[in-house]
Amino acid sequence: MYFGVPVIAMPIKFDQPINARLLVEASAGVEVRRDENGLFSAKAEQAENEAAQELLWLCKKKLVQLHLEPFPELPPHYHTTKNLPSDLGSTLLKAFQTSNSSFSDIISTLRPDLVIYDVFQPWAAKVASSQDFLFGNFKQSCDIILSKTSRGFEGEYIDYLSALCNKKIVPVGPLISDDNQNNEEHSDIIQWLSKNKTLHSTVLISFGSEYFLSKIEIEEIVKGLELCDVNFIWIIRFPVGVTITLEEALPKGFTNRAADRGIVVTGWAPQADILAHPNTGGFISHCGWSSIMESMYFGVPVIAMPMKLDQPINARMLSAAGSCVEVPRNENEVFKGEEIANAIKKVFVEESGDGLRRRARELSETMKPEKKQVLDEVADQLWQLCLKNEVQGS
Repeated sequence: MYFGVPVIAMPIKFDQPINARLLVEASAGVEVRRDENGLFSAKAEQAENEAAQELLWLCKKKLVQLHLEPFPELPPHYHTTKNLPSDLGSTLLKAFQTSNSSFSDIISTLRPDLVIYDVFQPWAAKVASSQDFLFGNFKQSCDIILSKTSRGFEGEYIDYLSALCNKKIVPVGPLISDDNQNNEEHSDIIQWLSKNKTLHSTVLISFGSEYFLSKIEIEEIVKGLELCDVNFIWIIRFPVGVTITLEEALPKGFTNRAADRGIVVTGWAPQADILAHPNTGGFISHCGWSSIMESMYFGVPVIAMPMKLDQPINARMLSAAGSCVEVPRNENEVFKGEEIANAIKKVFVEESGDGLRRRARELSETMKPEKKQVLDEVADQLWQLCLKNEVQGS
């Protein structure tokens, strides 16, 4: 179970039959049955084949596609927030909110024991409880809300929300793997970061997968980088269907001028691996929640350039925690290169950087020990809900 491998059980003696039944009940294995003489006989080969087929089914747990209602202005490749043009956000939300019939079909087919849903699916519990089978006994949980956060960072807010909604708030942590992925395709980035770069000397720049920088924003970031003279890795993305080279997107001559101290990457890059590297000393971020959690987990101070939605609030929370410097906008709500450079210097050049790194490290040291504990608690809470559902349905 520790390594996530399903079991074909052939229990022999002592507690082994009980162990096998526990695995089967946990949907983590299948048991080969004995014949009428209590033996694993020649018939066992057929039983093993059947068990193997069932085991394959256990291993094939996968994502199920939720089909959205068709909208003329929302083609299928825009049925996710990834690469979605900003002007289609409300249309996607409308399509998603009318997809309850598709979700109902999924529930009828899969007959799950438990449904976990987020704020964008307020209809999920009602649809699930309307099904005319055992799952119909499911009651919308009045017990817990899972939240992607850490008690070490948001303890007082977790307690406040729990009191406000009269439910237990269970933090699930940052959901980050500590394993080195050894991504061959992007190993050159880590090699560049490791070679000839010193401790805490490089800033990572990334605005997530759902925000695309404007021409003016790109120009101001370039100006800020040139004013502060700090090593950098810049992950930059362009909308689907936009064909543009880096030379066209960036100010003329920038890549050549910065060739000895920075690299610009288009598309996806191993952000977590970069943040985990000891030579990374800061993170210019839009302050999306996943990026915030990663920065805290790996103990990297943030230079905040929030763009939309909850990002300004996230930036203020991280600033209040002492591990973030926010870049101010000017009177026209524009991030200027001079202010970007000033914020970078506060992290990398000025004495304030020592305090920011120390506080970021403290947050990391708080979050990492919590990780196993909170995941164990989440697993236990979900298991208790499943057991409650079984009792109600019996």
